Amino acid sequence: MVGHQECTTEEDTRDSCPPKFWRQTLTAPAPFADETSCQCQAPHEKLTIAQARLGTPVDRPVRVYADGIFDLFHSGHARALMQAKTLFPNSYLLVGVCSDDLTHKFKGFTVMNEAERYEALRHCRYVDEVIRDAPWTLTPEFLEKHKIDFVAHDDIPYSSAGSDDVYKHIKEAGMFVPTQRTEGISTSDIITRIVRDYDVYARRNLQRGYTAKELNVSFINEKKYRFQNQVDKMKEKVKNVEEKSKEFVNRVEEKSHDLIQKWEEKSREFIGNFLELFGPDGAWKQMFQERSSRMLQALSPKQSPVSSPTRSRSPSRSPSPTFSWLPNKTSPPSSPKAASASISSMSEGDEDEK
Repeated sequence: MVGHQECTTEEDTRDSCPPKFWRQTLTAPAPFADETSCQCQAPHEKLTIAQARLGTPVDRPVRVYADGIFDLFHSGHARALMQAKTLFPNSYLLVGVCSDDLTHKFKGFTVMNEAERYEALRHCRYVDEVIRDAPWTLTPEFLEKHKIDFVAHDDIPYSSAGSDDVYKHIKEAGMFVPTQRTEGISTSDIITRIVRDYDVYARRNLQRGYTAKELNVSFINEKKYRFQNQVDKMKEKVKNVEEKSKEFVNRVEEKSHDLIQKWEEKSREFIGNFLELFGPDGAWKQMFQERSSRMLQALSPKQSPVSSPTRSRSPSRSPSPTFSWLPNKTSPPSSPKAASASISSMSEGDEDEK
């Protein structure tokens, strides 16, 4: 039997696979199954799970298959593929993706079309090969065509296409390996969020330039959404103004606090200098007292001594005579003659004195 020889990483299959078949998972997308040309010369013998977990056979990796819809590819899908890839020491992971026709028939309408879902799987780091238009139910012919050793899927019975569990025959053949579902994330959960918040997303896309026709929105709803967008813009502006106002008030408070602190420091310094100059024992008082004393000394001359020496008089000089003969100032002369006589007598006396 002739099978494919695929390589996952340099460390896993460098010894068993030619260099031209090494695929750098992190630098190139995974190939499609109908485009790969890597052929394996070793026979494809059936393996047990115990043998696969031991890492045998050494001449080829264990081929693990995982399938699904993979609509709105998310972390739950990636974690399931990571588990499928790491089930065995040396694994080659093939991922089957169902087409739009099968999915719409058995499960429902998808958000992403089949080409988008194929491409999303090609760029997952755990995927080595993508099988397009995968069957809804796995047949022996499909398993033989792709040389599949094991099928990986969560262990919850998957009822579809008139069957209680589409993986029942795989489990009975001993080819089923279970993985664990990631709780809290699924495609249905994401769609539920979109439906729940439909108005929010419709308004967002209208604001980003999509037309009402592209969004399948009626004329009335379009006007309503655009009005709500305008209201939200006004609210955002008001919020920004409030935040800027608060920031401005905080800056003013900080600056006023610093200003008051500096003013208090300057006031204390001014008061200290004032008291030092004009206080009870200040320099101004001492200077005023000194100037006052100097002014008093300048205005008040030195007094004469109390006992001054008696002037010496000449012995020939007699004391001044008493002018008893001077007439009384209050009584005028009785006649002009008497007045002239008194004047002449005064002049004679002066001459005699001389």
